Amino acid sequence: MVQAINLKKGMIFSQDGKLIKVLKANHHKPGKGNTVMQMDLRDVKSGAVVHKTMRPTEKVDLVEVTKKKAQYLYGEGDTYTFMDTDTYDQYEVSADQLGDDVKFLMPNIMVDMDFTDDNKIIGIELPSTVEMTVKETQPEIKGATVAGGGKPATMETGLVVQVPDFIKNGEKLVIGTENGDYKSRADSQPR
Repeated sequence: MVQAINLKKGMIFSQDGKLIKVLKANHHKPGKGNTVMQMDLRDVKSGAVVHKTMRPTEKVDLVEVTKKKAQYLYGEGDTYTFMDTDTYDQYEVSADQLGDDVKFLMPNIMVDMDFTDDNKIIGIELPSTVEMTVKETQPEIKGATVAGGGKPATMETGLVVQVPDFIKNGEKLVIGTENGDYKSRADSQPR
């Protein structure tokens, strides 16, 4: 058993006979009243996502998962194929199981695949950051600094990220997978 205040993105728990994956967990203190945990949760089986509020002291049963290193190969329609790097077994995962993680999938990215005891795929865990190329953004603003207001940029996977004003089309950026936020330019990018 674990308290709701200790739940983090990617954790899986059992509730009412269902496996639930934590997509987001925020500690929230309303102006009046007690602190609550606001969470986005996904039913692993149905793919349904719900927003739920829990008391921080509420307890849930964490589910033990087996993790396997896997490489993302390709996506076809609503199915995404991963390969176990040790056994070369391939696994297909539906878009419903992946949710918003789909927008961070880059060819050959390494992920942790989560399996239940009966070897069913629950989902994946992304690395903390990924490198992506800017597909489209507004033109560079001369003299722009990091402290500027920023502008939206569409990445090669369709993910939209707020980036500094000096970022141009075609630049490779480091994007955080937790919140989908801009971290920095990729090291290989000439400055």
